[in-house]
This record gives sequence, C-alpha cells and structure tokens, in this order.
Amino acid sequence: MSIKNERVAEEIKRDIGIIIKNELKDPRISELCSITKVKLSNDFSYSKIFVSVYGDEVVKTNTLQGLKNASGYIRRELSKRLKIKHVPEINFILDDSIESGIRISKIIDELKEKENDSK
Repeated sequence: MSIKNERVAEEIKRDIGIIIKNELKDPRISELCSITKVKLSNDFSYSKIFVSVYGDEVVKTNTLQGLKNASGYIRRELSKRLKIKHVPEINFILDDSIESGIRISKIIDELKEKENDSK
C-alpha cells in the first residue's frame, strides 16, 4: 500500500468514527462500535471498513445492517471532509479480531492460574 493510500485510509477511519459517534441516530448501531481498519483499492474507488462491535450476534447484525443502510449518508459526509476527487464506495465488514484476542487472553490467564494452582 502506498503512503498516500495509507494516509487516506487513516483519514477515512478517523472521519467515519466521528460520523458514527456524533451524527448517526440509528438505534440499531451499537455505541460500542469502532472502526478497526480501512482498506482502499489502489484507485480509491472501493473501501472495506472493518468494524468491531461488542455484544452478542443480534447486536452485531443490527449494527452492521444500520451501518450499511447509512453508508450513503456516511459517504456524502466524507465527501465534505476529505480532499480527494472521488470518495470510495463503502463496504462495512465485521471484524472479530478484538474479541478473538480477548478470548485468547482469557484462555492464557486460565492456563496460568491452573499452572499456579498445581504447584
């Protein structure tokens, strides 16, 4: 990924986070939702927005659906904020990496606890 691509991806990540937090009023979108990563195509026409949502499957599904429904609004708001010719199409993707990390950390802690108990 080029430096320009990385810089634009970071700007998009920051701006979408602000838009979700401050401007979207959809009750389906969880307050415990964060943008973890943005991947842009080389020509900036498409973007994959990776979203981490804390909660059960229903909360995740509802949040993702709310974000997909708001993608037109989010794209319009990005066009006002970014200094690029064309704002990429937005595709939200659920990112479970944070939850996986938490689950692995809990397993490691349990194993350490069992090891200390057996000594």
